[in-house]
Amino acid sequence: MPVEKLSKARLSVLDHSLRTTVATVVSLFVARLFRLPESYWAPVTTLVVTQSSLGAALAVSWKRLAGTGLGALVGGLVASHFPPNALLFGATVLILGPICALLRIDRSAYRFGGVTLAIVLLIPRASPPWQVAWHRFAEVSIGIGVALLFATVWPEGEDPTVGK
Repeated sequence: MPVEKLSKARLSVLDHSLRTTVATVVSLFVARLFRLPESYWAPVTTLVVTQSSLGAALAVSWKRLAGTGLGALVGGLVASHFPPNALLFGATVLILGPICALLRIDRSAYRFGGVTLAIVLLIPRASPPWQVAWHRFAEVSIGIGVALLFATVWPEGEDPTVGK
């Protein structure tokens, strides 16, 4: 690989790393600003979304947000009426798939919904289930929003090593 291409590749990696770092730290601070109890979910979500180009991130982010909302809704509803157990969790994960299909949201929504469902149903907390579900939705929403904001104001450049 010529020196010029190697230098561009190193700069691309550095720019991507810096952009990702700043976006995830901003996401964490925003979640903490809202005093969300599990603010780490915002930067985790930002990391997932930031790995995509703006076009790809926009196309899938609304589905991830919809899936998270659906998982929070189902999880909050079920956890408010039934004690947590593995059979109940499995049944709600199973039901979530056809609901996503009926709403015409894809497997990305189903995955995010399932993760939210697991967090709401399986992690014991003293807070009411609806509050846990709302916090999870808010944390993911902040993560997606910050990632999309950074993809807009600080777009990722082309990777000079791709296609060469």
